[in-house]
Amino acid sequence: MTAVWVIARLTFTELLRRRLVHALLALTLVVIALTVWGFSRIPHLHLGGQPLTPGEVQLASAQLLLLVMFMFSFVLALSCSFVAAPSIAGDLESGVAPALLARPLRRSQLLLGRWAGLVAATIVYAVGSTTGVFLLVDWTTGYLPRQMGSAEAALVVEGVCLLTMALALSTRLSTITTAVISVMAFGTMWLGGVAGAFGEAFHNQAISDVGVATHYLLPTDGLWRAAVFAIEPLSSQAAARHGLGSTFQVSAGPTQGYLTYVALWLVALLGLSLFSFSRREA
Repeated sequence: MTAVWVIARLTFTELLRRRLVHALLALTLVVIALTVWGFSRIPHLHLGGQPLTPGEVQLASAQLLLLVMFMFSFVLALSCSFVAAPSIAGDLESGVAPALLARPLRRSQLLLGRWAGLVAATIVYAVGSTTGVFLLVDWTTGYLPRQMGSAEAALVVEGVCLLTMALALSTRLSTITTAVISVMAFGTMWLGGVAGAFGEAFHNQAISDVGVATHYLLPTDGLWRAAVFAIEPLSSQAAARHGLGSTFQVSAGPTQGYLTYVALWLVALLGLSLFSFSRREA
């Protein structure tokens, strides 16, 4: 296990030196600053010539926060895809992997170390960014998600699912191919979730089943909807229960069975990655 943690630490420090990560952090700070400025204007808005009531401020803040979090979810997905894509493929293409594996280092240790380092970076970035946004929105508008920790956990696991898939693909495909497939898979699952929401709204079981299927093929959209449930106010959940559901309105949170499935999905995909890498020539 010592070798795994050494590789994980090296992976984490390598990420901190990448220009892509520097640009991501800088843009994140800019977006947070603009977000705070925008939310600070909400209490001063007027509706029909009258100032917004505290309830209207809370509802407007919640809806805008969901939009911001969707943007963050998309950025997190792109970042995880492009950061994880070269994890194994890049090592193989550059000759780093053969050099490392020539020493007393097993392939499983290299892959698990890369995965652990990427997961650690995802946790630090996702939790730090979302916590900052949530607290600043609370400071400017008084709205704080009911289950802030659950929302952050859902977004983190969403990123981990995508980077794990990218890591698995990188054991067989090139860096660019892996990144493109990962991003397209994320977008396809989101569209499937939107289709499922429309199916629920119009009571079309066939279309609803499409949304259910996407939640199991790649759990990113299911986890996004879990984050929505944790962020949205109770009034939005009530609207969703009355057939007005959408990507930004969820009537119920994830079941324990679904969360267990996601955990097993991650373990299975990581196991597949180890098997695939062990069968590939360096």
